[in-house]
Amino acid sequence: QVQLVESGGGLVQPGGSLRLSCTASVGLRNYAIGWFRQAPGKEREVVCAISSSSGATYYADSVEGRFTISRDNAKNTVNLQMSSLQPEDTATYYCAAALYGTAWPDAELYGIWGQGTQVTVSS
Repeated sequence: QVQLVESGGGLVQPGGSLRLSCTASVGLRNYAIGWFRQAPGKEREVVCAISSSSGATYYADSVEGRFTISRDNAKNTVNLQMSSLQPEDTATYYCAAALYGTAWPDAELYGIWGQGTQVTVSS
């Protein structure tokens, strides 16, 4: 069973950057990975996703141009580079995996989830 662990969250000032990592207990080469977030009192929403094979990506409109998802298969890791962070980016960020998946924005298609890492954007 694949286990996912997110890391890299923290407190950052508006306009700052953070890099989140999603590290797996096994190789991620055959897994699509999605990043999702949930703020207090709000529904979970997709941030971005990357396919298992083609490298195709999906970005929510709210993060397009500011966030970048990338794979490091040698390290069993998918990274989320976040820049120009704003207070509305404050949330718990989760990564999720789907075997042989593509860059799906739908959380229901991902069967393996990490515990989440908190990102707070505040001055």
